[in-house]
Amino acid sequence: MPENLLFGTTTLALILMVVAIAVILWTIPLRLWVEAISAGATVGIGYLIGMRLRKVNPPAVVRPLIWATKAGLDVTVGDLEAHYLAGGRVDRVVRALISADKANITLTLQQACAIDLAGRDVFEAVQVSVNPKVITTPRVSGMAKDGIQLIAMARVTVRANINRLVGGAGEETILARVGEGIVSSIGSSDSHKAVLENPNSISQTVLSRGLDSGTAFEILSIDIADVDVGKNIGAQLQTDQAEADKRVAQARAEERRAMAVALEQEMRAKVEEMRARVVEAEAEVPKAMAAAFRDGHLGIMDYMRYRNVESDTSMRSAIAKSSADDRTDPMPGSSP
Repeated sequence: MPENLLFGTTTLALILMVVAIAVILWTIPLRLWVEAISAGATVGIGYLIGMRLRKVNPPAVVRPLIWATKAGLDVTVGDLEAHYLAGGRVDRVVRALISADKANITLTLQQACAIDLAGRDVFEAVQVSVNPKVITTPRVSGMAKDGIQLIAMARVTVRANINRLVGGAGEETILARVGEGIVSSIGSSDSHKAVLENPNSISQTVLSRGLDSGTAFEILSIDIADVDVGKNIGAQLQTDQAEADKRVAQARAEERRAMAVALEQEMRAKVEEMRARVVEAEAEVPKAMAAAFRDGHLGIMDYMRYRNVESDTSMRSAIAKSSADDRTDPMPGSSP
């Protein structure tokens, strides 16, 4: 029984010793400290332990410090740790500083940290500053003064401007300004043939406007990659205008026709009203004659003369109507 107890105590002690050694190795990154010492980067054991207590990942700060020291840059571990605690990417900043130093580009640690904290990739910016980048614009449509549509596409060569990376506009602004310049240049051309003969005139006009002001880039060149002929917008606009004028004229004619129809119906109504009055008046004639007979104002001879006059008038009307029809209708067998 004592032997078992002794064995258990020894095992527990070994386990506690292993755990203690693991905690010490985690708290004191001896390997990382040796790497820094061998590279010439001065980092003390106490500083590494303090980084652990400040919840800083020591390799994320010490290894970039080793790169900077080997590259001959004057960078301290405190500056890198401060940038790490601010939420920056220490490795990208140090890589950017090394690249800028090798390319003879002036870039300080404060500038690199500010660019990184602004959300831009400082290492990529240095690369674009050394090796210019080509941006292809989308297809931009413009119309020349002769009404022909032209569709152009350009390639813009830009270089990063280190001093304007913080607060400067990005690629979207460059593309928008170049597209606007292409549309304006095409619109100011007298003929689409002039643009097709000399597409370089577009790039020269756009490049002379200083479109990179206020942006994080410097425009080196604008090259027109493709120009296609689109629709005849001028003729289409004239056709649409003619169609609109036609519709307006048809509407006005329809309005006049409706007014004429309304006037005709009004006149017919008046004629019908007059006919009704005539019929009403004619209906009063027999009544008046009967009253005249009763009152002795009309004799039988007067009535007979009235009938004769009425018959004579009817006959004259029939003869006049027959003569008018004969003058209107051609004779059988004769030409009209």
